[in-house]
Amino acid sequence: MKFKLQAVAKDCKARVGEIETAHGKIQTPIFMPVGTVGSVKAVHCSELTAQIKAQIILGNTYH
Repeated sequence: MKFKLQAVAKDCKARVGEIETAHGKIQTPIFMPVGTVGSVKAVHCSELTAQIKAQIILGNTYH
């Protein structure tokens, strides 16, 4: 996995970057839904990609 900064704000700590994984590239900052929450489990993956524009979902397998 690699992280590359693409731009950094001069007057605050804001930044834009890209995370590259074996599965693809993710633009940051990003909204990352948590897949272990019931509300996200009930949403179809096409809705997450088409409506929310989710590039990544955080999934937890501890339970």
